[in-house]
Amino acid sequence: MRIAVNAIFLQKDKLEGFGHYAKEILSRLVIQHPEHEFIFVFDRPYAEEFIFSSNIIPIIVSPQARHILAFKYWYDIKASLALRSMKPDIWIQPYGFCSLSTPIPQILIIHDLAFLHYPEFIAASHRWFYRLYTRRFLQKATSVVTVSDYTKADIIKKYPSTDPEKITCIPGAARAIFQPLNWQDKAQVKDSFADGREYFLFTGGIHPRKNLMNLLKAFSLFKKWQHSNMKLLVVGRLAWQYEDLLEKLKSYKYRDDVVMLGYLPEDQLASITAAAYALVYPSYFEGFGLPIIEAMQSGVPVITSNTSAMPETGGSNALYASPNDPDAIATQMINLYRDENLRANLMEEGIKQADRFNWSRSADALWKNICAITGKG
Repeated sequence: MRIAVNAIFLQKDKLEGFGHYAKEILSRLVIQHPEHEFIFVFDRPYAEEFIFSSNIIPIIVSPQARHILAFKYWYDIKASLALRSMKPDIWIQPYGFCSLSTPIPQILIIHDLAFLHYPEFIAASHRWFYRLYTRRFLQKATSVVTVSDYTKADIIKKYPSTDPEKITCIPGAARAIFQPLNWQDKAQVKDSFADGREYFLFTGGIHPRKNLMNLLKAFSLFKKWQHSNMKLLVVGRLAWQYEDLLEKLKSYKYRDDVVMLGYLPEDQLASITAAAYALVYPSYFEGFGLPIIEAMQSGVPVITSNTSAMPETGGSNALYASPNDPDAIATQMINLYRDENLRANLMEEGIKQADRFNWSRSADALWKNICAITGKG
């Protein structure tokens, strides 16, 4: 069997949620099925670390697909033409878009419909593109994969013409590098990044949907109520509309206790996660929420939002608050700080919750989907 894969977001040092999802599942698929060929279609020079096995044929199809017109041109013309002569049996589309022109059966992976719920957090051109084409993508795709039952139900509700039988939920999981640390290693991380203090942690792109403004308000309330020397570490790239946040930080009362670390290598992120007092992840909307599971697997308690897929991901083993209510977020931070039994229980049960998600099982589920569509395997 010959399997084409859209690999345009497999970019060195730029992976985030959907990039990690694609990397973890695809790396397992190609290694577990060496008898099959995989065509990885990039739109720019690629890093060798993404050529996971010798059965991958990498090709570069220009131009780079990074704006609306380029998306249509790349998916419907350039990439489709490039694959025509290679005759793949199926084409995996991990990023929410697919080709409307190709005759190749496609698996469309959709992480969320955030553009419908929070359109103000998306550039106008992208919002227009999503609204115009998502229904057509869902109709065109032979199979649709979501990362949570929440997103599956959301698609069925928002696009009722979509056949529920062709939607499969295949969740993400925590990467293996996220593991608990011993107290000596935790102390070293705190010395290196937090002046030796305990810290709350946020990880994710600096973007309005991630709700950093309300997190800062909640941290202010926590500091006011508790008079603690705790710090707040923020890990993630400056993604979109971050200027207002950075400007407000200049006059933020507790700015000396907020550490902006930017995008970090995976090993550093794993260590900083495992040494955290707690992850605070108050995002407005998520299709899954990988940082939740990564913190839990690291033995770190989690405070997150009571919206979208986050309660599904965290289960009964996280603390929840409305992302619109800084007081509620701060109250959960206080609850965790004042109740060591609660914190210890969340650390123990969180590891069990993380164990419910597994990349290998997810890769197997995607392979069954491929085989069902192609009739091969």
